[in-house]
Amino acid sequence: MEVAPRAMPAVEPLRWTGATLELLDQRRLPAKMLYVACRTAAEVAQAIRDMVVRGAPAIGCAAAFGIALDARRGAPLEPAFEALAKSRPTAVNLFWALERMRKAKDHEAEARAIFAEDLAANHAMGAHGAVLVPDGARVMTHCNAGALATAGYGTALGVIRSARDAGKRISVIVNETRPYLQGARLTAWEMVQEGIPTTLIADNMAGHLMARGEVDLLIVGADRIAANGDVANKIGTYMLAVLARRHRLPLYVAAPLSTFDAGIADGSQIPIEERAAEEVTGYGGVRWAPEGVRVRNPAFDVTPAELVSALVCEKGVVLAPDREKVAALLTR
Repeated sequence: MEVAPRAMPAVEPLRWTGATLELLDQRRLPAKMLYVACRTAAEVAQAIRDMVVRGAPAIGCAAAFGIALDARRGAPLEPAFEALAKSRPTAVNLFWALERMRKAKDHEAEARAIFAEDLAANHAMGAHGAVLVPDGARVMTHCNAGALATAGYGTALGVIRSARDAGKRISVIVNETRPYLQGARLTAWEMVQEGIPTTLIADNMAGHLMARGEVDLLIVGADRIAANGDVANKIGTYMLAVLARRHRLPLYVAAPLSTFDAGIADGSQIPIEERAAEEVTGYGGVRWAPEGVRVRNPAFDVTPAELVSALVCEKGVVLAPDREKVAALLTR
């Protein structure tokens, strides 16, 4: 069920009322700002599958509140855990949040804590990452790692917001992020809302701008980070990382500790979600590809740690990440 937005000071991707979890419908942005009200864990799982809510930290928060909804109404929780675990496979924050909820005695309190911790982590990593951004920087980003992808504020965009708030003159180059257009629809919208100078480009223009010296650094988010520092992020990130290395530009990855997966040795073990062909053959009800064509639609790719200049999380910055540095970070 859709409900009208109420006045709010900033982007709120999730709103908890106790009886419902209201999710900002990111499929409708930027044209419309509507919330979808979920009353059961099954409805939350469906919303995650349908991309009503997206972004690894936001998915984890939504799943936690989904469990709280079923716990509140006295429903059996095992079906809720199973449905939510199957909703999307790549973002490890989902499974991290479900594991916390499985151990919780007060499910609503635990869900609220997960939400509050993510918001605090975003502000902390924003402050740490802002140090890496020089005054006047032209920052390229890919997909949406902003308030919409988290409890609020954002990971990669949180770094950009913090740099701006520190008085630095920042401009942003937003890749459109085919095929779901998260950059064009969501990141560009967030940056315009913030009044941060922003330029939207098609994905295949990124190398051209780097070659012309029009990019100073890249900041992206992550959906899972392996024990050796390999990073799974939105499809297209690997290409950007290779281009960045070719043009001697730093690539920074901002993500909370809940995105790190010490149980995954390297990026080759990260499950990569394949989404529906319809996302590639057209958009918004318009089809442009011929009937009968075969389609591949991996939603994520893996960037090797050797191409990552630094990982930024709430505990600080890890330069030139590798297995030993990631292990040390996780035991701080």
